[in-house]
This record gives sequence, structure tokens and C-alpha cells, in this order.
Amino acid sequence: MGNRITRAGKSYYHCVSRVVDRRLVFQADEKEVFRSILRKLETFLGIKVATYCIMGNHFHLLLEVPDRVTMPRLSPEQLLGLLPLLYDPATVASVAHEFDLARRSGDKTHEEAILDRFEKRRGDLSIFVKELKQRVSIFMNHRLGRTGTLWEGRFRSILVEGGEPALLAVAAYIDLNPVRASLVERPEDYRWSGYGEANGTGKGSRKARAGLASIQQEALEEPGSTSPWPAVRDRYRRLLYLSGAEERDLSGAVTRRGFSPEEVSDVVEASAPLPLCEVLRRKVRYFSDGAVLGSAGFVEEVFESLRAAGRISATRKKGARRLRGADWGALRVLRDLQIRVIDPPAG
Repeated sequence: MGNRITRAGKSYYHCVSRVVDRRLVFQADEKEVFRSILRKLETFLGIKVATYCIMGNHFHLLLEVPDRVTMPRLSPEQLLGLLPLLYDPATVASVAHEFDLARRSGDKTHEEAILDRFEKRRGDLSIFVKELKQRVSIFMNHRLGRTGTLWEGRFRSILVEGGEPALLAVAAYIDLNPVRASLVERPEDYRWSGYGEANGTGKGSRKARAGLASIQQEALEEPGSTSPWPAVRDRYRRLLYLSGAEERDLSGAVTRRGFSPEEVSDVVEASAPLPLCEVLRRKVRYFSDGAVLGSAGFVEEVFESLRAAGRISATRKKGARRLRGADWGALRVLRDLQIRVIDPPAG
């Protein structure tokens, strides 16, 4: 951790840690507990999980680490609402009592000091992974009736550029882990990964879907704006199958296990965007409801003039939006449409 590369502002990291002696200690039940701890820490510490994979003896995380300088500070009420995620009722009651005493005495300094005990941990990558490993260790040691360290030293991490190509490449590498290890034939069938959880119906599927949507181009260009899950799922699934395709040498022998050409073809064809010539035979809402249509430069020019005139919120920083549902090339639109942008063919 001491050699970890850091930078100012929001950043992304791929983190990996292994069990000592690489023993396969995480079975189905243990993986469920691991994921539960991961999600609770995500909420409490304000570090977002873009995707993850929990294997039998190691884990991978792709994390979005916020800018701690601009990270919103919790109020006492917000902190008390989050404390039950990680602490027992007695501890929560004790902190609530501290706040109550500070308020009764009018001591704002004491109230801020209580908040600082927890705020100093939020948004810190090292603390996030350290607490994750510690809490999992406590559970596993109790589960296995053992003592001592569970993990093989410190976690390893690399800083990942916050653009779609790098983030999706790392995410796909993570979500393909169980396929490479021959645990499943399809990445969507592995329950303890971001992509597998996103394809499920459990209570965590919404967070998993939001994580994968957050590293798509639309969300990166305009934070808070994400594509609908079906669109994210199809694009990401296509990337996974193309990235996980088997490789063969000149003799036809398989040199890297993976998806067969037929499997890849089926997925790519099913999720491939419609060609423009096919789209133009249908009703396209962008042509009537998109507000402005053209090249990115044209849309941005109109956007700036509208913002200067006060017709668009000053908080919106970028005008050009990608069109969904087809291969639109360089075309961009001002208004992002979320629902049924292209009607099915008539009849």
C-alpha cells in the first residue's frame, strides 16, 4: 500500500488480494458474507464498487474513489442512519448519546469531533480495503476455528484511467475470472461477481447494475446520467464474449480456453446495434424529440448559446449526447432520451 500511486480528484483502482498459501477457503456461504460486508462498506465509506469478483482464494475490485476534498460531509442524522451497517446496537446508542449530550450543551466543537472520528475514514481506499479484509478475517477465523492472518500480505492495486476504454477493459478482466478458472461456462452464471449479480434478481442487483453503468461513456461524460440497464447489459455482454473468445494456433489446437466462435457470434449478433439503414425504416424519437441533432461540435455550439441565454441549467457541463439503439456514427443529440427511442417495424 505504501507504493500505491495516488492522484488528486476522483480516481479508479483495480485492487487484488489473496488468501495466505492460496487456500480455497471461500465457498458459497462465505462468498455471500464477503459480498454483504463489501456492500455495507461501500455505503458507509462512500467508495463505489464498479464491479468485483470473489473467487475461492482471492478477490478483485474495481473501485471508484471520490475526491475527499469535495466529498459531502455527513450530518449527525446521516451518520446515525449508517452506523447500523457496521456497528452493534450498543455502539450506535453510545454515539447517539454523545450527539445528544453535545447538542444539549450547545457544544458544536464536540459534535464535529464525533463526526470527524468517522469522516476521516470515508473515501480512503486503504482504509476501505483494510476494513474489508479485517472484517472478512474475523468472520472466517470464527467460521474455520482458526487464528492468525488470513491474507497474503498487503493488497495490490493499480491506478486506472477514468475513461471508458481502460475501465471496461479492467472490468471485463475481472468479470471473466470465473470463466478462466472453469467455474462456469458463462460469466452471467457466476453469482459472486459484478456482472453475475447484475443479471440476478437479488436485492444487490440494482447496485451491481449501477456500478457497471457508471463506467460507460455516457455516465463518465455526464455524472449522474446513466443508460438503461438493458443497453448497458447488451454492450457489456458483447465486450465480455469478444474478450473471452478462445484462441487457436495454426494447427487449430486451442491455446487459450474460452467461448467458441459460435457462442461469440450468437452474442455479438444478438446485441449488435442496428445498422442506420435499418433504423431509418422505423419511427425514431430522436428526430422529433432530440431538440438538436448533428455533429458533436454543432450540438455543443448550440448548447453553449442556450446555456448563455439561461435556457439550460448552468450545472450541466456538456451538451452533446450519444444516441442509443443503433450505430449512429458521429451523430449527437442535445436531449437524452431514455425510453423506447426506436419503434419496432410496422406490422
